[in-house]
Amino acid sequence: MRLVLVGPPGAGKGTQAQYIASNLSIPKISTGDIFRANVSGGTDLGKLAKQYMDRGDLVPDEVTIAMVRDRLSEDDAQDGFLLDGFPRNVAQAEILRDMLKDWGQALDLVLELVVDDDEVVRRLAGRRTCSQCGRIWHVEFDDKKDDKCDACGGALFQRDDDKEETVRHRLEVYQEQTAPLVSYYADEGVLVGVDATGPVEEVTQRAMEEIRPFMG
Repeated sequence: MRLVLVGPPGAGKGTQAQYIASNLSIPKISTGDIFRANVSGGTDLGKLAKQYMDRGDLVPDEVTIAMVRDRLSEDDAQDGFLLDGFPRNVAQAEILRDMLKDWGQALDLVLELVVDDDEVVRRLAGRRTCSQCGRIWHVEFDDKKDDKCDACGGALFQRDDDKEETVRHRLEVYQEQTAPLVSYYADEGVLVGVDATGPVEEVTQRAMEEIRPFMG
């Protein structure tokens, strides 16, 4: 099973990617994991990516794509994979299609986690991070009535990228960059949407129900 997971920030992609990949017994492959592995492993691509990252610049597409190609060619990905964070745009999607075609493969499914903007803002803008241990709490979901960490007593603060105006800007960027990608995969006939609201286990169950008809 070869699938791609897409969805806005705050949709729970990281969590769902882990559960779905585990249920399907395939590797979860995220661009974040690939970057960390290449940088910590001191690969040529990792050294190149680190030069951009150290300057605060975006890593160019060609470097990201080369890393993805290397990862997908590893033994554990030959019978399937779940991609999280790649492709991010139509150009990358076309490159992935051609890459897989060269190997006699194709994507089976693109799973879109669907959640409305207000729910994303509620999830992300309610997060508070402990200044001491780094644990994340939620003012609503964890019923936090004070600004102290229950684990260590450290002061809680709201990260800049969790502030409502920042979250809404991230959603705008996502719509600009990824809406065309969703349309592209819909036209290819491989896109399926899953309601990503509610408990994690329920979302995973919904996702698996959508995936089963596509399994060989």
